[in-house]
Amino acid sequence: MTAILGLSAFYHDSAAALLVDGRIVAAAQEERFSRKKHDHRFPSNAVDYCLAEGGLTSAELDYVAFYDKPHAKFSRLVETYGAVAPRGFRTYLKAVPLWLRSKLHLPVEIDRALGRGYRGRFAFTDHHEAHAASAFFPSPFDEAAILTLDGVGEWSTTTLGHGRGNRVGLTHEIRFPHSLGLLYSAFTYYTGFRVNSGEYKVMGLAAYGEPRFQSDILRHLIHVRDDGSFWMDQSYFNYCAGMTMTSEKFHRLFGAPPRDPASRITQRDMDLAASVQAVCEDVMLKAVRHLHRLTKSPNLVMAGGVALNAVGNGRIVREGPFNHVWIQPAAGDAGGALGAAQLIWHHVLAQPRSAGPGDSLRGSLLGPRYTDSAIRSLLDSKGAPFHAIDNEAALLARVTDLLLAEKVVGWFQDRMEFGPRALGARSILGDPRSPHTQQVMNLKIKYRESFRPFAPSILRERVTDYFDMPPGADSAYMLIVAPVHESQRLPGSDEKMRGLEGIDKLNVPRSVVPSVTHVDYSARLQTVTPEANGRYYRLIKTFNARSGCPIVVNTSFNIRGEPIVCTPEDALRCFLGTDMDALVLENTLLLKNEQPPTNRTEARAYKGSFVLD
Repeated sequence: MTAILGLSAFYHDSAAALLVDGRIVAAAQEERFSRKKHDHRFPSNAVDYCLAEGGLTSAELDYVAFYDKPHAKFSRLVETYGAVAPRGFRTYLKAVPLWLRSKLHLPVEIDRALGRGYRGRFAFTDHHEAHAASAFFPSPFDEAAILTLDGVGEWSTTTLGHGRGNRVGLTHEIRFPHSLGLLYSAFTYYTGFRVNSGEYKVMGLAAYGEPRFQSDILRHLIHVRDDGSFWMDQSYFNYCAGMTMTSEKFHRLFGAPPRDPASRITQRDMDLAASVQAVCEDVMLKAVRHLHRLTKSPNLVMAGGVALNAVGNGRIVREGPFNHVWIQPAAGDAGGALGAAQLIWHHVLAQPRSAGPGDSLRGSLLGPRYTDSAIRSLLDSKGAPFHAIDNEAALLARVTDLLLAEKVVGWFQDRMEFGPRALGARSILGDPRSPHTQQVMNLKIKYRESFRPFAPSILRERVTDYFDMPPGADSAYMLIVAPVHESQRLPGSDEKMRGLEGIDKLNVPRSVVPSVTHVDYSARLQTVTPEANGRYYRLIKTFNARSGCPIVVNTSFNIRGEPIVCTPEDALRCFLGTDMDALVLENTLLLKNEQPPTNRTEARAYKGSFVLD
């Protein structure tokens, strides 16, 4: 037996992944256990979970693989600070002691975290090679072109490559400080959202705007070539020298300082979001077309934080030259832990790989699961009344009744998802046909901005009835945005939205499934199959049989500022502290109107304990 533990830590979204004889046994982000969103600390809890899931101790591990090379990254930081000196001196003084104290001594840190019982080898992989491995090795393809895009690894910010069999190779790169991810983060910062967590808000906000600043971005900030390579004018940015993303020159170009996060979002902010989104999509499309010319492959795999841009991914699927596209569901730094472990298995140990027919992530359900006995013991200890429904058909019928009555249901099943998306294991569900579901979920349950769209989970066999997706294309991990099919749009909705600006467009129903249709008639969809999604598929099938609609609203089981729930206790607290109507914990159903007032009052205090981003 060969056991390999992959780690990502200290930068963003720390995670651990365990391979045993090449099989992915477990993977999880530290934030789910620590309850600190985007937790960057060493993933001690995630490591403990992975080892427990594999029935191993740290002494039984053969390799610990880290997802980048700290000394190379430190060299880049020192070289960057030297190039911009004396600017950035305060930032340098803040960063360097942390590196000298811990980040440059990772084997010691890892050994300490593993309880000093580890006797195996340490390995440090290239950051973008780990992304490439996480994209190719779990994919269903024997060979594929590889595209990775993010903020920055050691030096690379974008790479092109190719995978075949048990090997991946990167052939082209764009280097820091020129970065599509950092360009997008600069606009995230400028429009008043938090960098490294608010980029998806900018993507959602873009649909409300017009790209009227696109030419300014292309004229002043970034020069894009036909092959997707680019150069950025650093005088408009501050991320090399300071603690902010943009410079005064950037602010002068766009006529104002960055938006105060507490202030109202304006049409100008929406237009800025639409503009940077348009530039991002243009770069992504040019890059994949060039990559196709280089590799001649029919298949594309993607990873890196920019690969979470589902709108850009949708255009690649619909307009790009590749027949098949597969995107790592944990495309950001968390997925690097998995890629690092797989590099050891395939490159260092030269183990063979067999592809397909599906991917090897098993629906990305790689986190912990909980038994009915553990769940019911918890509920008894909390004095929470519940219904035990051990017959699945009866349970699905009861949940369908609730959805048809426009109730909002917390759905906690199976193993927790790995990656940023809820995929029907830790989800909040609703009826997509209701015009009220989106605002109710946003304002009374998620406690977040009303402009944020929700995702449809749809039976895989019905996807082309509702969305413009190429035949055979899939979106199993909710990483592709597609237009709602013309046949499902409501006549006259364009006329009703004409003249409206921004959030006012939300009040106009646009399709037969208004709660999952964004203002530009798009949706970030999840295709659901019985093989990958099990009971969740059967629930949607039951709902479809009763309603004639093969879709449910799916949003992550959490409130704004909180990670997706991990344990039944997390789920219970979120259920009691919001206006959610019902909670399903495996074979156990709780109804809000049956909960004691003391439980509900105590739980409501929890939503104020998180920093809202």
